[in-house]
Amino acid sequence: MEFKAVLPPARSIARLISSFANASGGYIILGISDRMEVNGLSQDFHANNITHKALDLLTPTPKVEYQYINYGNKKLYVIKIEKSNTEISLEGKIYKRINNASILTNPLKVDFSNNDYQKIKIINQQLNYYKENATNSRLRLVEHYQSILKIIDDLQHILYPETPQKPTISQEGKVLTRILYSSFTDNFETYLSELLYEIFLANPSTLKSKQEVTIEEVLNCSDLQDFVKYWANQKIGKLQKGSVKNFIKDNKQIRDLDVINESTEKEIELLLQIRHLYTHRNGIVDEKFLKHYKGRLKLNDEYQVSIDEVCDKLVYLSKIVYDIDNSAIKKYNLAIEK
Repeated sequence: MEFKAVLPPARSIARLISSFANASGGYIILGISDRMEVNGLSQDFHANNITHKALDLLTPTPKVEYQYINYGNKKLYVIKIEKSNTEISLEGKIYKRINNASILTNPLKVDFSNNDYQKIKIINQQLNYYKENATNSRLRLVEHYQSILKIIDDLQHILYPETPQKPTISQEGKVLTRILYSSFTDNFETYLSELLYEIFLANPSTLKSKQEVTIEEVLNCSDLQDFVKYWANQKIGKLQKGSVKNFIKDNKQIRDLDVINESTEKEIELLLQIRHLYTHRNGIVDEKFLKHYKGRLKLNDEYQVSIDEVCDKLVYLSKIVYDIDNSAIKKYNLAIEK
């Protein structure tokens, strides 16, 4: 059995269903914590829709039964999974239930060939630690960051032909560095959006506000869950424009975690402004960037970072994600990936 106090995202449900189907079958019970506290499941969202989306992610579709049940005056949701004679995969990943954990049996092996740059191996070990007891949002971000490390290792001759501490002079290397940098900062924003979605699903009351939405926005979504995901993405808008302070101000769910202080806000804002340069100006300094940057660069100079700096900034954001995630799990009782 797997107990979840709240409604997790469809991908988390899919992982659990596939792991039980690839073992001996089992039950997922929503509305009971892993400490066996019966809190019931909020009826503001329909668990059937999440279950349908979860099953759509699996190949082939396993045999399951699911329904709400009453326990005292509490509403629970139970998913019964039958043992499958065929291996069930979640986007190519094979999970299997072993004891009380859903284990990935065919993990992507990240082997680092470059023995000279030990830093990426150390960072990868730290990221492996960050994957433990994480939300689905954090797990996806960490896996993406590990893929970036692998690219850095594979393309040493382009990214740092001399030393990781020195920016490459290769035009191809400059372009790829900008792409990698933009990728991990973009995924930081994606993480926050997906975390908001997990918080909204687990605690529907946190979504309620007097903010107006249009009928068109509602009708463009297939169901309430789709609207919640759309709204979580909308909440990230000010962060995408580089305004961390306004993002924190507008999102009480993140603000109440007390993780991002004023100093951290400014640092993240600078990282996002660098992303702006790389995405929209090919690294050429503009007036907006100079408002955030304290250094010797002038207007129209080229801003370059070494791969060593890229790794440092990746580590910085991953640590912030780790702290935000742990605080959110505790405050909102979010489901975790074990």
